[in-house]
Amino acid sequence: MDLVVRARRAIVEGAEEAVCVGVTDGRIATLTPYDEPPSAARTVSLEDDEVLLPGLVDTHVHVNDPGRAEWEGFESATRAAAAGGVTTILDMPLNSVPPTVTLDALGTKQDAARGRVFVDVGFWGGAVPAHIGDLAGLYEAGVFGFKCFLVDSGVPEFPHLSHTQLRAAMTETGRLGALLLVHAEDGHYLETGPGGGTSYDGFLASRPPVSEDSAIHLVIDTARRTHGRAHVVHLSSAGALPDLHEARADGVDISVETCPHYLALAAEDVPDGATEHKCCPPIRERANQDLLWQGLTNGDIDFVVTDHSPSTADLKVADFASAWGGISSLQVGLPVVWTAARARGVPLTDVVRWMATAPADRVGLPRKGRIHVGADADLAVFAPEESFVVDVSRLHHKNQVSAYAGHTLHGVVRRTFLGGLEVGDEPQGRLLRRGGAT
Repeated sequence: MDLVVRARRAIVEGAEEAVCVGVTDGRIATLTPYDEPPSAARTVSLEDDEVLLPGLVDTHVHVNDPGRAEWEGFESATRAAAAGGVTTILDMPLNSVPPTVTLDALGTKQDAARGRVFVDVGFWGGAVPAHIGDLAGLYEAGVFGFKCFLVDSGVPEFPHLSHTQLRAAMTETGRLGALLLVHAEDGHYLETGPGGGTSYDGFLASRPPVSEDSAIHLVIDTARRTHGRAHVVHLSSAGALPDLHEARADGVDISVETCPHYLALAAEDVPDGATEHKCCPPIRERANQDLLWQGLTNGDIDFVVTDHSPSTADLKVADFASAWGGISSLQVGLPVVWTAARARGVPLTDVVRWMATAPADRVGLPRKGRIHVGADADLAVFAPEESFVVDVSRLHHKNQVSAYAGHTLHGVVRRTFLGGLEVGDEPQGRLLRRGGAT
């Protein structure tokens, strides 16, 4: 073996066990009992308070590079990912310039990332009105699927789809067998609230739950009619869960994610003017949050990803109407979710399934997000009972803005391995395409 990691506690196949993980050529080659380590060039033995996890898979990250790299960038984003136990990210097709809606734009983004990433990085394509004809070429080039909006995306170069265009896009992605990710809010309902000023209550009223519920109903209906594969991103409204449950029982191919901020932060606790908490759809009330947790534990929500969407600090002005809508959380996503899960009696095995195995499976990365013979040796050493206070100046995110600043969280990632090599000061990540590395 090139490496053996001995862990008295490791999350393997959904259960906690004592194990030795043997690694050869970047893959997990053997799993043996803790007291039977194979010979290896290097052996790492975990401390008694550490748990070995598969590297997390975050399929919803806005790196913003090129074009808006001052918001984040591939180096800072992937350093932050590794520090948070995330070993694979999929980059969203916006807010980079150009957006990833053509083959040329995909090449530009890959060139910006190559040689600069500390974890493995794959890419989503974008489905926008003028480029539905480009979807097949992008899919053949290795994007993992496509992202679209049903409302204003916040950036002019990535326009949203009409209902008719959504059906055309999903007809094409269905033909390709590709996943279509949908930002599901109904613009008709967003016009009813004020959304301005420093009042969080005003902002929350401007994006009511019915806006999500209505849009998700449309996505379900479109997937049913086109036989497409659909995925609802960043679910905020628990009111959509019964429709999603019924659709899947009827055989509709639709999945759904939620995010750490919806599981850990509540509208009642957001101060007026605290636009570091602004995101779309918004953080809702605690009663809604309880229902999201119920949806996770009963399987109606498939997985948890960050929707890491940073910006420069000057865009987070105190007015909710004009502040950039996005929460920066890539490095702290695991401790945020684990802290909330721990308080609810939810085991770490569930958190690992939601943040590693399930997202990897849905996007077609069968060698990621699991400790299993044949899987990539992407591993995180996690101390679940160690606590820390979030200090934004110590995060690798390029901009020191966080909704979690000053929060006490449980769970510290002490080491991260990518392909059996400990992540250090030099980029060692690969660029992924559907089916393999570029």
